[in-house]
Amino acid sequence: MATVLAAFCQAPLAQQHPPTDAPVQAIPAAQDEAEAQIEDEIVVERVLTLDLTRDANDIWDRIRRGFGMPDLDSPRVMDQQAFYLNRPGFLKQVFGRGGRYLYYIVDELERRGMPTEIALLPMVESSFNPMAYSSAHASGLWQFIPSTGRYFNLTQDQWVDERRDVIASTNAALDYLQRIYEMHGDWHLALASYNWGEGSVQRALKRNAEDGLPLEYTHLRMPEETRNYIPKLQAIKNIVNEPELFHFELPYVANELHFVTVDAPVGVDLATAARLSDMPLDEFLALNPGFNRPAITTPGQTFIVPTDRAERLEEGLAELERSGKGWRMHTVRAGESIDALARQHGLTPAQLRRLNGLAAGATPRPGHALLVPDGVEPEGALEVSALLPFANAAPSRQGLKLKPAGAGQPQLKSTPNRPRASTTPRSGSRTR
Repeated sequence: MATVLAAFCQAPLAQQHPPTDAPVQAIPAAQDEAEAQIEDEIVVERVLTLDLTRDANDIWDRIRRGFGMPDLDSPRVMDQQAFYLNRPGFLKQVFGRGGRYLYYIVDELERRGMPTEIALLPMVESSFNPMAYSSAHASGLWQFIPSTGRYFNLTQDQWVDERRDVIASTNAALDYLQRIYEMHGDWHLALASYNWGEGSVQRALKRNAEDGLPLEYTHLRMPEETRNYIPKLQAIKNIVNEPELFHFELPYVANELHFVTVDAPVGVDLATAARLSDMPLDEFLALNPGFNRPAITTPGQTFIVPTDRAERLEEGLAELERSGKGWRMHTVRAGESIDALARQHGLTPAQLRRLNGLAAGATPRPGHALLVPDGVEPEGALEVSALLPFANAAPSRQGLKLKPAGAGQPQLKSTPNRPRASTTPRSGSRTR
């Protein structure tokens, strides 16, 4: 039975999504006010006919039931809608890719009492690709820039980048969105802050107050990227809400827990973990994209696997632990050469560098921690190392191809709500 651990989540942060490389045209303060006011219109009346007493048929049905943001009706929404609908193959691929993550995101949104439109936000941010990496160095499903990721305690080091970790980044993103919603009391302003930065939105609101203009998202002067941000989400919401109206068929995604976490009691490479889970490597990496190295060395780290693969992974890891073999860290000592270290562990110097993200010819200094095999073959880890981004290099956009699922500031420490593989629910937890 999968057990879900409880978790909970103010000074302005640095802008979460810096503007794109294209220059942003300033919006004149004397812009025609009437035009600005009619460009976007909030629709406040909407008749809902959903039967909330029956079980959700699939994840899309469940998402529809939790819609809670006011709708935006504007030409920009229509433009974004047309953009997506003119690319049905892309749309279906992205929805399918998100299928492996949506149950967890929706479950966490419901637990926090947040509107389920937010479950669709990673489509705007990253096309549901946890390996997405922008020119502004934003990374992961939720596109955290490094500074905001650190503020929300997302570890970024040579071993992991939790901005790409599905569970950790989701909880951090929802913590952030909750915080800025509480600041504004308005989801559109919260989303604009997530995209443009809290300080930018606060300054725009201050300008409107000084000019006697409404303190609403639709009346703010903002960059084009932010002005299109919520219309993109609204367009996706419209398609999910009424796919038949648009002659679009959403891919089936079951309304059930897709994955759990399994603790690793021993150092193991990701290819071996995938094999022990009886999973294709690309699917395993799609659920475990946060690693910067092709193996883990510290017992207690976790892997995310589909619910029906957890038991076999646990059994395989236990057998590996009994064998006394695995992967470990070696701290380079004074006088040790990389050639000697490589020979000692059955590797070539080039392979040792590759496993550790070192440039050709690089020599690690004393005190540097190196990943080395301990009685295991390195081939699987070498295969993975060609796919994973390392901490000292920009992630590759070509390595991992994701397929659709089924085919000094105050600390805001968040302990991710991780579904775990377990036969006994933990005290105070709930099961699903």
